[in-house]
Amino acid sequence: MTYKHILVAVDLSEDSTILIKKASKLAQACNAQLSLIHIDVNFTDMYTGFMEINFAETQNAMLESAQKKIKTLVEEIDFPITETIVSSGDLCNEISHSIETLHVDLVICGHHKDFWSKLLSTSRQLINNAAVDMLIVPLED
Repeated sequence: MTYKHILVAVDLSEDSTILIKKASKLAQACNAQLSLIHIDVNFTDMYTGFMEINFAETQNAMLESAQKKIKTLVEEIDFPITETIVSSGDLCNEISHSIETLHVDLVICGHHKDFWSKLLSTSRQLINNAAVDMLIVPLED
């Protein structure tokens, strides 16, 4: 099977470079488009009302920082990136939406094998919700 559009979910850590390099090699071999997505947590969903926080300002600052980091990642690889998406909200919903709108047929994400990942695995959530093929890349802890 050959893929036409690959979407890489990145957390903007050093591991993101590993994922993007693997994805760019696969995209080149398949002659596919390559897009990146980063989803930040939406803090308004977790707010308890304990203290006053300007969520809009905080969220905007986080998104700006993420956009700068993803731009740096794009500049480091030698492959054209079709789309870069930086957003906030529910990871599965945002990725599902991107799969539909961009006509993605493969999602690549990383997975740590540490204690917390066994309890709170975003990879598992994606596997249970994705309507396309997925490539899970094990990452060193």
